[in-house]
Parts: sequence; structure tokens; C-alpha cells
Amino acid sequence: MWTEKDNSLQATFKFKDFKEAFAFMTEVAFYAEKIDHHPEWTNVWNTVSFKLNTHHEGNVVTEKDRKLAKSIEMVAEKYKK
Repeated sequence: MWTEKDNSLQATFKFKDFKEAFAFMTEVAFYAEKIDHHPEWTNVWNTVSFKLNTHHEGNVVTEKDRKLAKSIEMVAEKYKK
């Protein structure tokens, strides 16, 4: 699901509609805030894309990125039909 490219972990998730995508983003925001690691993400209608890296470590992938990626996957599982 996640690919490592350009010194970042990248993934895209698709949902039923905008409302579901936004609910997913809201849940992810709580996990990101809890570990104090905030994603670079975009949302267009039912699609949410992530690019994770750690800016204060020189824009490279760190354990914090991998931890957030696992949390994102866990949240995404709730929306699979």
C-alpha cells in the first residue's frame, strides 16, 4: 500500500464519497496530533493522498512516519466495504 519515493512514504486512499473521505481525515488528524506528527495530505472529493516524511530530520522517512502510516492504515480499514 505505501511506497517509499522521493524520501517520503506515499499512499492514496479512495472512499465512497467526500463525506467518508473527510471522516477518515478527521480520525487520522486525532492520531497525528497524539503523536505530534502531522501529514502532508491532499483531498479531492473521495480521494485522500499522503506524503509522509520528517521535516526536522532533514525530510527523510523516520520511525515517526512509519508509525503514522500504520495508524492511517488502521483507520482506513474501518471504511473498507
